[in-house]
Amino acid sequence: MRRISPDTKPLVVVLVGLPARGKTYIGRKIARYLSWLGYSTRVFNIGEYRRERLGTHLRQDWFDATHAEGSAARSEMAQAALADLLAFLKGGGDVGIYDATNATRARRDEVAERCTSKGCQVVFVESICEDPTLIEANIRETKLRSPDYAGVDPEEAARDFRARIDHCARVYEPIQDDPLSYIKLIDFGRLMVVHRIHGHVPGKIVSFLMNLHLVRRPVWLTRHGESEFNREGRIGGDPDLTADGDKYARVLAYFVREKSVTPPVIWCSTLRRAVQTTRHMPLRALQWRALDEIDAGTCDGMTYDEIEAQLPKEYADRAADKLNYRYPRGESYADVIQRLEPVIIETERQTSPVLIVAHLAVLRALYAYFTDQKPEECLTMEVPFNTVIELKPGPYGFDERRHVLDLNG
Repeated sequence: MRRISPDTKPLVVVLVGLPARGKTYIGRKIARYLSWLGYSTRVFNIGEYRRERLGTHLRQDWFDATHAEGSAARSEMAQAALADLLAFLKGGGDVGIYDATNATRARRDEVAERCTSKGCQVVFVESICEDPTLIEANIRETKLRSPDYAGVDPEEAARDFRARIDHCARVYEPIQDDPLSYIKLIDFGRLMVVHRIHGHVPGKIVSFLMNLHLVRRPVWLTRHGESEFNREGRIGGDPDLTADGDKYARVLAYFVREKSVTPPVIWCSTLRRAVQTTRHMPLRALQWRALDEIDAGTCDGMTYDEIEAQLPKEYADRAADKLNYRYPRGESYADVIQRLEPVIIETERQTSPVLIVAHLAVLRALYAYFTDQKPEECLTMEVPFNTVIELKPGPYGFDERRHVLDLNG
């Protein structure tokens, strides 16, 4: 269902930049963020169209602007991707992300004209990088893992891809004082230029991109230790930890000390069971009210059996639509996601490891973001006690590992 209001235009985000400048990384990050917030978002990557239709056998000379066959095929692929993007928006999508080099001003003007003629708002996001170290790192870490170079010697693949960049660079025209709406990222966020950006969703994209970086650090998600309410099967409340809960607090502190190469950032909710879980940590935890458990309203302190017996309609409504169901005088999962948005932005900004000690509903919502899943897909996910979910960033997402901590260890 479309999140953008009927009187607001669907948005096209057009990526611009030479190869190995992080366009796909940026586009996928934007898509993950907006999808998590509930906007129907999809990336249309020209490289994927090329590989699907022409295979992965093409080498650098095919990308030369003077290669007639290659130029014609690339134009055909670009047109097909843009047509699919516009069809997606016409069918109810909110945001389409057009992932291509879009190297010339003429090409960008053509894309802008075609999108605006279909009633869409257009924002260009250009990634510029002249730092050879960053470029080479991106080539080695992401491009050489592409299907284009499967089975190819890494050094040969790197030479081929550098030649591909050179072909594109000969025709590339950076955005300069265009009458377009654009965001320009220089050296992966060292400098950011914002020009003629208007509207709610474009404003969110600006705020999000301001906090992106390339530093790889883990994010650790864990539930608080066992509480008195957990033992009784009751939801909500503000109970203390049990003896086993305090044991987990101690072994969790040991885990953090052993795993941290650099001092971590530690966040927890303001509820006692979460605060108490961080009390043995080497560093003081920052308490976030945004990390508090979902507000169960008038059901606070009840068991699910009691809710089913005493409030059968509420129990049935929650089962029918867990994402949007709001407890009487309380919250829904959708409400929780909205209040967690600042946590996501701040997590993206951090360059140190981040440990988040929170609650079941909150961790399900955060997990959906980091693993690029729709929130409704994670609403029944198990988040066991005494377990740390470790998420390590990769080129386009997070790799997951779960650590079950032994309370007697």
